[in-house]
Amino acid sequence: MPLDYLIFDPTDEEDGACSFDALASVLPDRLPALLREVQAVLAWAQGAFGGPDADGEWDYELQATDEGGELVAISYDAARTQVAVPQPPAGRITLGLTVRGSAAFADAFRAAFPDAA
Repeated sequence: MPLDYLIFDPTDEEDGACSFDALASVLPDRLPALLREVQAVLAWAQGAFGGPDADGEWDYELQATDEGGELVAISYDAARTQVAVPQPPAGRITLGLTVRGSAAFADAFRAAFPDAA
């Protein structure tokens, strides 16, 4: 699956687990496309490995800030596989996504998003 905004930096752990970190900054007109990519990544992970769980196969962290560095509310609804920013800022928004998982998750992630990891 090609991604235009999210480019992940992988960090391998000794036990084979891996974290994938991405940071993207967009103007308001590009925010819907960025959110669709985040949604696609999280929905893929959920579809392939079940719901996120810190003690399970995978988990994630998602946060956003405005131009001034203030946190912006952002959430992922796992039941509906949707990402939402209820009150997007008027200016640039920077979004951080970390996805981490087991060795099997890491291998599958790299196969699903070969250009992003």
